[in-house]
Amino acid sequence: MHIHILGICGTFMGGIAAIARESGHKVTGCDQDVYPPMSTQLESQGIELIAGYSPEQIKLQPDIFVIGNVVTRGNPLMEEILNQNLPYISGPQWLSENILRNRWVLAVSGTHGKTTTSSMLAWILDYAGLNPGFLIGGIPENFGVSARIGNILSPNPHSNQDTDISPFFVIEADEYDTAFFDKRSKFVHYHPRTAILNNLEFDHADIFSDLAAIERQFHHFVRIIPNNGLIVSNGTDENLQRVLKQGCWTPTEEFGTEAGWHSQLQANSEVNIYFNKTHQGCLQWDLLGEHNRMNALAALIAARHAGVPIKQGIAALAQFKNVKRRMETRGTVNGITVYDDFAHHPTAIQTTLNGLRTHIGKERVIAVLEPRSNTMRMGVWKNSLAPSLAEADQIFCFTRNAQWAKTALDSSNKKTHCHDDLNQLIQDICLIAKPGDHILIMSNGGFGGIHEKILLNLQNR
Repeated sequence: MHIHILGICGTFMGGIAAIARESGHKVTGCDQDVYPPMSTQLESQGIELIAGYSPEQIKLQPDIFVIGNVVTRGNPLMEEILNQNLPYISGPQWLSENILRNRWVLAVSGTHGKTTTSSMLAWILDYAGLNPGFLIGGIPENFGVSARIGNILSPNPHSNQDTDISPFFVIEADEYDTAFFDKRSKFVHYHPRTAILNNLEFDHADIFSDLAAIERQFHHFVRIIPNNGLIVSNGTDENLQRVLKQGCWTPTEEFGTEAGWHSQLQANSEVNIYFNKTHQGCLQWDLLGEHNRMNALAALIAARHAGVPIKQGIAALAQFKNVKRRMETRGTVNGITVYDDFAHHPTAIQTTLNGLRTHIGKERVIAVLEPRSNTMRMGVWKNSLAPSLAEADQIFCFTRNAQWAKTALDSSNKKTHCHDDLNQLIQDICLIAKPGDHILIMSNGGFGGIHEKILLNLQNR
């Protein structure tokens, strides 16, 4: 089959492209911005990329067009597809029908922690020899790729392909809408047997009117999980409890409460794992923050459902290397350390800062934020942004596309600095930084290459 992907350079659609290519399909694609690293990764896999959405691309005559949710009405190629009544499908639906069917899907949902938890879960299964396929919205450092079909378990040229592929597939289950023609959340397409409900808060204000609208989508997700499956749910999250009370037909295991799975952090960074009051093992790792300990619990329980003993899961997590752009150290110059993190929601910002603070003690934290997500740009979090940054000693905010942040952060405060000019922002950060400082950069985008520019500026200072 030849598929042509519109919006191929996004992490999710790029993952679909890689998996489709690995499955033996011919894959081509286009995007408005075709640039590294995704363009390089896809081209190295033999996938032809086209810049832009020219209507002439229909001459490629693919069997079907796979449409990313970045594509809207008015897109010239999409309009031509509609005008000529050519076959098209959303990315999640194509994945469901061609890759996930008849597999044991382990889906990780939640407002925060999906990428990290999915990466942990895939690594535990891989460590146990189950060779899972996966599609994750980031690059787990244990794998070096964001997606794969699932390694062949028993190569045999005479056997059917379905028997050669691992039955297990881990997917980051996003609640964002599927496509312009399918406004359901992506995760309703995945039909998991094991589902993690990590947490639930209001987000994506561009498509959801309120928290209740998101809860409704989560309950649609819960409705399709079979009764021989498992729901792994955060027992401390009242919003999730409200979702499950709407109706649940699947066994549930909770984490984060003493009545279920929980953890205790020791002074030497060891984490004791408990079920009820029974000690299950001790995890030794370097990941920061209570949120990562919660992510680990969810991954351990889900992997246990797939047959991996808890002790083996703990051994796997001891070798987990995290995900790129999740508290990733980008470099240290003159005793000043620069970190990159994907945090773009007040809760994620606060938990990331708290984790760093616990790790470094009283050393200074310089928080650098780009309010880039649609919800951030709309100013939905104007009352909670400043409190989320309370642990920082100095705050720098790039306000070019979020003017409301200047008022929300109170620019008259001496520890707060708002800039519309990126170069000026970088210069001011480097002027104030001194040995022993930790510069934490938070954005869900590239942020104009700020990480490398700060490191270079510090080196040349």
